[in-house]
Amino acid sequence: MRAVTNLTVHGIGEAPRELDPGEDQTWVSVTQFEQVMDAVAGRPDVRVTFDDGNASDVEIALPRLVERGLKAEFFVLAGMLGEPGRLDSEGVRELLGAGMRIGSHGWAHRDWRTLDARQAAEELSAAHRLLGQLTGEPVSRVAIPFGSYDRDVLRQLRRAGVTRAYTSDGGRARADSWLQARNSLRADLDGGWISRVLGGGPSLPRRAAKLAMRLYKRVR
Repeated sequence: MRAVTNLTVHGIGEAPRELDPGEDQTWVSVTQFEQVMDAVAGRPDVRVTFDDGNASDVEIALPRLVERGLKAEFFVLAGMLGEPGRLDSEGVRELLGAGMRIGSHGWAHRDWRTLDARQAAEELSAAHRLLGQLTGEPVSRVAIPFGSYDRDVLRQLRRAGVTRAYTSDGGRARADSWLQARNSLRADLDGGWISRVLGGGPSLPRRAAKLAMRLYKRVR
């Protein structure tokens, strides 16, 4: 079964809004982003995804993806469209028009393990419906906020008709798996990170530890 490496980008460049606690750790410079995109250009075994629906998705990322002939999937926070520093409806359409794919990151960046019934309806139903209306096509793929999931979350996603769910578990994934591990770009990434994630990968003990954590999340 073919293996792929999924990458997650959050924000790029100078943050245009006040960041949530810890969010700065996954905010990268333009130079860092370009270095990673240069490394993945022409690599069919690497997928690029974006979370949070930041304005930098269109302002910084999109032209650089197009220059390199890259496609990416953007997971948008439907309930935050148009907020300062975030994508708006026109930005989503611009991404779609450039051949990018739109998925859901939920409604308001909540931990899906803690949702009440009303919040679950927003995160897993209303968000998909709004994005589908905006894009003119069904939205059935999600990126799980904070990478926080358990077997109940996975059960809810399947009931909601989700056709692929992306996590933040790290490591490689089977190309056709319903649950897809991803590797987040971080503020301290360097050439070593690029070589490690896109090259030979982690050592056997680290791979085993990641697999054990994924299994734990699925059954807890």
